[in-house]
Amino acid sequence: MNTDDRKWEIIESEYLIRRPWLTARRDRVKLPTGVEIPEYYILEYPDWVNVIAITKEGKFVLVRQYRHGIKETRYEICAGVCETGEEPLLSAQRELYEETGYGNGNWTKLMTVSANASTMTNITHCYLATEVERISTQHLEETEDLIVHLLSEEEIKALLLNDEVKQSLMAAPLWKYFALYSHS
Repeated sequence: MNTDDRKWEIIESEYLIRRPWLTARRDRVKLPTGVEIPEYYILEYPDWVNVIAITKEGKFVLVRQYRHGIKETRYEICAGVCETGEEPLLSAQRELYEETGYGNGNWTKLMTVSANASTMTNITHCYLATEVERISTQHLEETEDLIVHLLSEEEIKALLLNDEVKQSLMAAPLWKYFALYSHS
């Protein structure tokens, strides 16, 4: 018996809302200690992807967009949802193409992270794409308003050091990139 596996037992589960961008449920759970939590709330999401894309010229491909949750416009790496049945790498390649018009290049998985492992069901697959090139125009959805920017490594570092990248799921892979591959 693996004593490190401290999995909770779900005694009862009830969906509170099931909408395209919000699925929430309330679980009644029992901990390995025997303690019961009558109301534990979980948000269900599909897996997400994001991409650190770097052009053949060494520029980072970012988008700038408004985020209503914090009511600010920010620089971000390309990101999106894994469509049902779509492999994460294909989702990442599709998102980069749709949001920026960039593609091709060399792709590697950089890391996987959770936005909030205690209450959210999904993970984010983070990719590094090097040697990308512009192959098309943007193919945005009606609700997307993104402006593409090409930034230098120094500019990205300055954004990170000045807390200008607010989305933690984007800051984490950028910091890992600089820990592993920084040229300066």
